[in-house]
Amino acid sequence: MSQTSRANFGTKIGIILATAGSAVGLGNVWRFPYMTGQNGGAAFILIYIICVLLLGIPCVLNEFIIGRRAQANTARAYSKLANGTPWRLIGYFGVLTGFLIASYYVVVSGWCLQYIYASVVGHLQGDADHVRTYFESFSSHPWKPVVWMLVFILLCNFIVSRGVEKGIERGSKLMMPLLFILLVIIAVASCMLPNAGKGISFLLSPDFSKVDGNVLLGALGQAFYSLSLGMGCLCTYASYFKRDTHLTKSAIQIASLDTLIAILSGLMIFPAFFSIYPQANELLSSTDPNIVKQYCGPGLVFITLPNVFQQAFSSMPLVGEIMALLFYALLSLAALTSLMSIHEVCTAFFHEEFNISRRKGAIWVTGLCAIIGVFCALSYGDTRSWLMLDGQSMFNWFDFLTGQIFLPLGGFLTCLFLGWYVPRSVVKDEFTNGGTLRGGHLFRIYLFAIRYICPLCILLIFLHEFGVI
Repeated sequence: MSQTSRANFGTKIGIILATAGSAVGLGNVWRFPYMTGQNGGAAFILIYIICVLLLGIPCVLNEFIIGRRAQANTARAYSKLANGTPWRLIGYFGVLTGFLIASYYVVVSGWCLQYIYASVVGHLQGDADHVRTYFESFSSHPWKPVVWMLVFILLCNFIVSRGVEKGIERGSKLMMPLLFILLVIIAVASCMLPNAGKGISFLLSPDFSKVDGNVLLGALGQAFYSLSLGMGCLCTYASYFKRDTHLTKSAIQIASLDTLIAILSGLMIFPAFFSIYPQANELLSSTDPNIVKQYCGPGLVFITLPNVFQQAFSSMPLVGEIMALLFYALLSLAALTSLMSIHEVCTAFFHEEFNISRRKGAIWVTGLCAIIGVFCALSYGDTRSWLMLDGQSMFNWFDFLTGQIFLPLGGFLTCLFLGWYVPRSVVKDEFTNGGTLRGGHLFRIYLFAIRYICPLCILLIFLHEFGVI
């Protein structure tokens, strides 16, 4: 595929919204708020912002530089810059990581659609035990999660197969503003609830007594995962950037938007949470595995929050139902924008490496992800022993391997590759748009960061995930 015929994003706002959509996902809504709640509120937010500056933005720039320089899918992009050396394998590793993530991420995305339906028909009406039982029953059902997973991946396939400008960019321009509007509406409604001030104060008041080494490493890890680093998404999207795209400015804008949405998610969740749970502070700080399971991660958004919406708006049941519907619509949009970017990593690979049409490439990716996704969906809930390995479900294994091993490893190797192997002149040429942009001092800071600071940070994340430190 020639460089001149390669697709491009049509507008600067399209670049920002599509790339930000890649970064903004379910982790912003369920991972960032509970990590903030457990680790000192605004103290964690401040540390997180510092981590985004030290680790996030330089690593985003890494993938931008490689993608735009090569103007190719992630595997070929690394190969072009590696000149036949083993460094080229990093690109293939990124495509594999993206594919594995898509195969289980689509399962959780399907849950969001199910909960939109459940909100409309009133299946979430009931006490806390009913909501918990509903999630456990649905997630372990023999076919319902599979159906919703297939609906979601087909919707993603429809958008991606239409191309970069008519599919991904157009979809991002519609979905990202809508996501933001929904987030603001729910956050405002949440902040107007009785006793909501306690939740706002909890989120925005720093508690530095909770800050220790684990909090610092947790903030580093969240900064890395939240920006979709290490899976080829940003590299692939950057290959569609025009040559005059200001990479540093784009990286800062995307990191800022991602952080803003994460903080707004906290303003959406904590005021409502505190309005109905007098013991909210203790729940969020608990280390009890059963409490953590319910109030963190998927448990927070599929078990706790439906009950929160019901109780918070008990005097206005219709409003509670509308809030729940809007919330799961928001979750679905966040999941879809992220899945689009992961799907595109693999679609571009099939399209260019096997010289087939984009539509056929998207179908191959959709079909393979759907097959693996079926097994991931059926394995959730640990009820089917034939899909278990060493006591963990296939779903959990994919989550562990990609999140705790593949992503940090890919990001670490990319820093070494761009910082120490690729000629400095090549990196600087992309950083400064062929010398048309000033900022030699910024380039020196960036180069120092990817050579020393980022590899060290990622290594610390890696060791922390495995309990070494």
